[in-house]
Amino acid sequence: MSSTKAKAAPASTVAPPAANTSKRDYLIDLENAAQKRWAQEKMFETDSPYSDGTLPIPGEDFTAAAARAREERPKWMGTFPYPYMNGSLHLGHAFTISKIEFAAGFERMRGKRVLWPVGFHCTGMPIKSAADKIIREMELFGPEFDQEPAPVEEPVEAAAPVAAVVASSSDPSKGKKGKLAAKSTGLTYQYQIMESIGVPRSEIKKFADPQYWLTYFPPIAQNDITALGGRVDWRRSFLTTPANPYYDSFVRWQMNKLRALGYIKFGKRYTIFSPKDGQPCMDHDRQSGEGVGPQEYTGLKMQITEFGPKAAHIKEKAAGKKVVMVAATLRPETMYGQTNCFVGPSVKYGLYASSSTLGSKEEVLYLVTRRAARNMAYQGLLAKEDVIPEAVYEFTGADLIGSRVNAPNGVHPEVYVLPMETVSATKGTAVVTCVPSDSPDDYITSLDLKKKAEYYGIDPSWVALEPVPVLSTPSYGDLTAKTLVEKFRIQSPKDVKQLAEAKELAYKEGFYQGTMVIGPFKGSKVEDAKTKVREDMIARDLAFAYSEPENLVMSRSADECIVALCDQWYLDYGEPTWLKKAELLLSRMNTYNQETRNGFERTLGWLRQWACARSYGLGSKLPWDPQFLVESLSDSTIYMAYYTISHLLHGPPIDGSVVGPLGITAEQMTDEMWEYVYANGALPADSPIPVEKLNHLKAEFSYFYPMDIRSSGKDLIPNHLSFCIYVHAALFSEENWPLSMRANGHLMLNGEKMSKSTGNSLTLRDSLDKFGADATRVTLADAGDSIEDANFEETTANAAILRLKTLLEWCEDISKNQGQLRSGPADQIWDDIFSNEINEAIELTEEAYDKSLYKEALKVGFYQLLAARDAYREATSSEGGMHVDLVLRFIRVQALLLTPIAPHVAEHMWSTILGEKSSIQTAQFPKVSAPLNRIVLDTAVYLRSTLKEIRDAEAGFLKKKAKGKTSGGYDPTKPKGVNLFVAKGFPEWQEQAVAMVKEAFNFETKAIDEAKLREILAAKGLAKDKKFNPFIATFKKRLAQFGPEIAFNRGVLYDEKEVLDIAMPVIKRNLDIHNIEVIPAPEANPETPGYSAQIVESAEPGKPGIVFYNTAE
Repeated sequence: MSSTKAKAAPASTVAPPAANTSKRDYLIDLENAAQKRWAQEKMFETDSPYSDGTLPIPGEDFTAAAARAREERPKWMGTFPYPYMNGSLHLGHAFTISKIEFAAGFERMRGKRVLWPVGFHCTGMPIKSAADKIIREMELFGPEFDQEPAPVEEPVEAAAPVAAVVASSSDPSKGKKGKLAAKSTGLTYQYQIMESIGVPRSEIKKFADPQYWLTYFPPIAQNDITALGGRVDWRRSFLTTPANPYYDSFVRWQMNKLRALGYIKFGKRYTIFSPKDGQPCMDHDRQSGEGVGPQEYTGLKMQITEFGPKAAHIKEKAAGKKVVMVAATLRPETMYGQTNCFVGPSVKYGLYASSSTLGSKEEVLYLVTRRAARNMAYQGLLAKEDVIPEAVYEFTGADLIGSRVNAPNGVHPEVYVLPMETVSATKGTAVVTCVPSDSPDDYITSLDLKKKAEYYGIDPSWVALEPVPVLSTPSYGDLTAKTLVEKFRIQSPKDVKQLAEAKELAYKEGFYQGTMVIGPFKGSKVEDAKTKVREDMIARDLAFAYSEPENLVMSRSADECIVALCDQWYLDYGEPTWLKKAELLLSRMNTYNQETRNGFERTLGWLRQWACARSYGLGSKLPWDPQFLVESLSDSTIYMAYYTISHLLHGPPIDGSVVGPLGITAEQMTDEMWEYVYANGALPADSPIPVEKLNHLKAEFSYFYPMDIRSSGKDLIPNHLSFCIYVHAALFSEENWPLSMRANGHLMLNGEKMSKSTGNSLTLRDSLDKFGADATRVTLADAGDSIEDANFEETTANAAILRLKTLLEWCEDISKNQGQLRSGPADQIWDDIFSNEINEAIELTEEAYDKSLYKEALKVGFYQLLAARDAYREATSSEGGMHVDLVLRFIRVQALLLTPIAPHVAEHMWSTILGEKSSIQTAQFPKVSAPLNRIVLDTAVYLRSTLKEIRDAEAGFLKKKAKGKTSGGYDPTKPKGVNLFVAKGFPEWQEQAVAMVKEAFNFETKAIDEAKLREILAAKGLAKDKKFNPFIATFKKRLAQFGPEIAFNRGVLYDEKEVLDIAMPVIKRNLDIHNIEVIPAPEANPETPGYSAQIVESAEPGKPGIVFYNTAE
């Protein structure tokens, strides 16, 4: 037997770590030391004032008591979706975690009691499905996955979740991959996937037990988040499913209450369903197709009345039974205008025995694709329900050409079957009605068939019927398709792009603006008639309801899902009174940006019934119908409230096996107990728990709830986050509704989508090992804060390592050599500038943190502050050096501003370098030492911009010289000097222009009256002036950017000449030019070296005119 080798991981596109890792390793050592200290000091274990003895536990009016407690002792609670425990956390998890992590750090610095808990989700199919795969693979390859498998042939329907047909090789790792497997991981078997995420092969057999997953992965996730520096209160952690009996009891209460309120109902409904798994396939159970729902069609019954010239064999196989072609349409109101029926010539069709009770009053043979038949079988439309159907006979569409069929509701009672090359076998039934009056596709195909009847092998008489007007629209009349085909100059069915555009216009205009011109609903608006026509056709046995998935949905067990009509327990999302409460909650909730709010509003607009139970997987049993389990998106809507009291009920450990400090058992937590704690329910006389203990739980919940923020990926807006809104609105009083929800985009890696199959992927642990915690955190902060996709750049992470290590080295050197720094009065202009820039960094960083803009906080609180320090160091290098007090203040402020994002480095700066006794995790956000002096800050900006302009101008001259061009006699390679011409005022024409804008500006609305401004310009003959108009356009931008107070006050509040003269030593040293003179513009004359009247006149306050000239040798 050949030896078995684990399959090699996909080639990685992720850059390897640098060869010299000493800087990274140094930072990691600091991180480990800081985390050890925080753990020893139980830094992140957060209690309410009632639990730490600060306040007595109230006996009544808990809401009012909690409000008073929060006024004196403010709190903050943040959560993110608990991760699913079928593997390690990846960098995408870390990105979402970082949003709460950074906020938690900032809110601690505001003096709040910060609660940041994390639980672990195990409900649903994925763990059970993967465990079952392990069992199958052990049967194939042995418990160590090293045996040659016996030959097996598995039908496609029974394929393992990520396995395809077993290869003949004795090495199971070389089995052929199915498309799904290749797409998802690049690996074929579950045991290979386990190895790829670090599970030793010898341990994989243990994962055949689903419960083992629940003990293996949560500790890894906890360790990884802790290693990231997470400020998590791990006492409050828990597992879902009955593995934790306390949480199981909590889920039973919420499901019972939702049912009692009438929000959980039972009945038949169309549901995305996996025949292989034998149960509904909800979003979290899907390999692909998340968010896809059922699409309901009208199935037209088009009985074949005369078989075509090639269809004799079909008639023979039908054996005397009626054959009914089923056409699936989304536009039943247009069926009056049928002129033909289309099939795909190469599409495979089959005959399937119909039901005689649903959709048909007698057993006939339905003619559809196998894919459609799968859906129909699970909707009760075929003779054998809820099984994968077998066809009586199969053939291609080409055999049907020339057959005659009934046209339900058609003006023409019978029509011919014709070929249509663009018929899709994966949409509807692949039987298509032809309505050339309103479908551009049908119209152009009919024309093509008429022109090329011989080419298509059809009798011209089969396509002789003319379009029948069905509806009329204001834009396109009563032959919409013809009008649009001519408008877009569509020549053939191959003009796909134009046809798609025409189709969209036709359908939209027809539905919203159309009026019926035929049939019993003539004169009705199409949007009103559509449903009535459909109901009438179904009532007259001309059609039936048929559904299928809107798009392809693949389950995690590699099954193509269908739509089934199931008897189901479902949450009645969209129920009018419930929807109103959900909309009210959303209206009060901060979503941080309009795109997120729009996403919620769209979801509430379409979200309706949601199956809340399943029969396969892990989860709590449905209390009143224990044959079912609560599905994974229905047991995770309000668990954030559970965090507030979980540490008092149980553990650690997270499975609730240890009774918590209040001595309450899981059995004692009946529905009445949960109701009392969370919903002000009445306390029963026979309560199994003393009221004092229940009041403690209730006080704890009332203090910490509502959660201040829920952070998640944007992909959860259409499901989990919207469900969270609904169920909070149903079960909790308004004062406990979530205060905010933010959604972030997906995280890319190095500008590309993360994918295991391409190797462009990092787990959180990978990143921690490769870059350390703080460099990872800095890069996550730098990745972005909007709902758009963000990007984790490894170059940024490596740069962060260097920047952080360099900062620490500098701080340590400064601390050891304080005596060499300048002391005494800090009265230089550079001292004043640096002091103000430190204060400005404090204000801007606090504002950025407050708005959850972490990329901006990193920019102003780290990058720009470091640049200010560098500028201060450079400016003072020949002026006595930096001032010791300012430098030590910089180190203190820099540590504090970094604390939310890079707490380990900040801790080292604070505790080791500055010698503070308490942890920086207990420090307050820094305060400014004095109000900002805008004049000083403007002075700094002015000096730097002037220096840059001189440098840029010199570079421009050198570039010209290199290209052989001259610069008016000036040679930048020869000895040179620079004159800076400073102006006291603006040109008179500019002042006039500003005055005109000000005259047209409305200071109440903060807007320009454009019409008035045009009148003013016209009155002065300046309406098309080439000098005034460009200047006014630029000034408008300044007005929009800075507001009227700053924009209309155009002067500078400092003396330019004085500032430049003071800074001249620094300017000369930076430019290495020793001949630089500052000249007031009014004093300039033609005798001045390098004089240029144009440049002198162009000088403005804050923007000196710059002239280079050559000096004598």
